[in-house]
Formats: sequence, C-alpha cells, structure tokens
Amino acid sequence: MCLAIPGSIESITSEDGVFRKGKVNFAGIVKEVSLAYVPDANVGDYVIVHAGFAISILDQDEARSVFELLDQMAEQSDVERQSA
Repeated sequence: MCLAIPGSIESITSEDGVFRKGKVNFAGIVKEVSLAYVPDANVGDYVIVHAGFAISILDQDEARSVFELLDQMAEQSDVERQSA
C-alpha cells in the first residue's frame, strides 16, 4: 500500500529546476523533499508527499480534512490495540 502525507512547505532550499527542494513540516516533523513535480509551490503551501517527492499542491481546507482523517485513524488504531 502506498501512502502520501500532507505537509506545509517551511522553506525552499534549492531552486535548481529538477533539483528544486524544500523543507516540509509534517505535524512537527520537518523533512527535506523534492519539489520538482510542483514547480508552482511556494512557502506556506500544503503539498502531498510520497517517497520524498511532493506530488501535488493542496489547499488549506483539503489539508485540514486529511489531518482530521489521519487523527481519526490513529485513534481507532489505539482503541483496537487496547481491546486486543
């Protein structure tokens, strides 16, 4: 199963076309990712990241919805572990 995670671009560390990179914040965990596939993305934008590559730009409402779903999944997982 493949999973892409939303994050917020905190900074752009390289503007070199194919090697465009940035620091993306995933709920407090900051990682450097490739921004080559989202050339229009800017600092403050939310992006979906898969395997170290930002693959699309999200609006803030979409990102918030995804975060809420991930929180619900984590809560459900905790409940299932406690009842096992």
